[in-house]
Amino acid sequence: MTTVDMSVRPTPGAPRDYRFPAFESVTLSNGLRVVVAPVHKLPLVTVLALVDAGSVADPVGQEGVAQLTASLLTEGTGDLTGAQLAELVEVMGSSLDAGADWDSSVVKLTTLSSRLPEAIALLARVLTEPSLPDDEFQRLRTERLADLLQQRSEPRSLADEAFAQAIYAPGARYAMPDGGTERSVRALTLDQLRAFYDDRYSPRSTTVVLVGDVSLDAGVSLVSLVLGSWSGSLPAACAPPDTTSAAARGIRIVRKADAPQSELRVGHVGPPRLTDDYFPLVLCNAILGGLFSSRLNLNLREEHAYTYGAHSGVDWRRWAGPFSMDAAVQSDVSAKAVREILNEFDRIRAEPVTASELSLAISYLDGVFPIRFETTRAIASALASQAIYGLPADYYDSYRAKIRAVTADDILRVARTHLDPAQLQVVAVGDPDAIAEPLTQLGIGAVTIIDPVDTLGS
Repeated sequence: MTTVDMSVRPTPGAPRDYRFPAFESVTLSNGLRVVVAPVHKLPLVTVLALVDAGSVADPVGQEGVAQLTASLLTEGTGDLTGAQLAELVEVMGSSLDAGADWDSSVVKLTTLSSRLPEAIALLARVLTEPSLPDDEFQRLRTERLADLLQQRSEPRSLADEAFAQAIYAPGARYAMPDGGTERSVRALTLDQLRAFYDDRYSPRSTTVVLVGDVSLDAGVSLVSLVLGSWSGSLPAACAPPDTTSAAARGIRIVRKADAPQSELRVGHVGPPRLTDDYFPLVLCNAILGGLFSSRLNLNLREEHAYTYGAHSGVDWRRWAGPFSMDAAVQSDVSAKAVREILNEFDRIRAEPVTASELSLAISYLDGVFPIRFETTRAIASALASQAIYGLPADYYDSYRAKIRAVTADDILRVARTHLDPAQLQVVAVGDPDAIAEPLTQLGIGAVTIIDPVDTLGS
């Protein structure tokens, strides 16, 4: 009988070739762009209607209007109320929802391919003929205000918002929540939402993505039938948000009296999505704090037992989003944890990563990449990102090769270029009586204590 030595790790085989699903793009006569990716594994189709109407387009003083407008789209169209619309979608065995992030608004539909003609007709009505009813506007605005109120008791939300305030210049759009502050949301009116819709929603600012059991010709024909007569001019380009960094390195404590833990954020303004250094930065972040085996997690979790998990990441946006290193730790080790985070930040800028660290990170990102696109919705989201950021047509097919091509010297270069110790801001949501003095003793900047109400901008 053959025995197997279980102490010897199996040798991995060569990575299999992977091709992102083929897709084609057509622009209709009204300026609407249509992207179709036939994927016939299952009788499903996902449709995304992507509009250049993200939160960066919010007029000054109307922060949150993009998100509320997108949410209101599915609350009625023509003679259909929101409840009737939801019931009709359910009867078709489909799902329909809408929302907005920093860079775009999107209406999402997933349906059986046999129901695609009627389902996409419904999506078209939602997109082009929303009733934007006042009673639903009042409800959604009240829900958003309730969410903001709830966030005052949630350390993670408080830390995220306080961190944005800390790293961006005062008054910058990115310094506020993408869904708006309590003050801005409370002041919003239905007329402002209708004006935002009229200004930003147009076929010339919209891309419709279809992925699933549909051919290119059939997809284009369906979109032409339901959206080909939609008209509108090209909206003005969004003004770039102010991404100026905060002037001086410092520490902000968001007061949460008697909290047994501190929620930590350490970082600064990061690069925009279209930086030429994207791939080395992805590997740099993976090794620093993006993987379970990352330096931050091994240090704070495995070596010091300060936390259940520590990680880092860049919030990739069209313009420069935040780079942060995060952890939740017991109050009495808050300053020690911050010191270790800063040590790892300095170390990745000081010397090349090891060959084993680089190999592990590359193997993971290379190997997991195809798994990310197992569903029609995931493929559609990838094509939406390609449209939002203007990524090249071969981006997903060349991704793995570009990841494999990154070297330790590349990582050191981008770490020294994009990670700036002089710009670092520290945010801690916790009990000032327990953490203010130890954090002050770190000597890394002035300590400011603020209340949650100041963070969420009431």
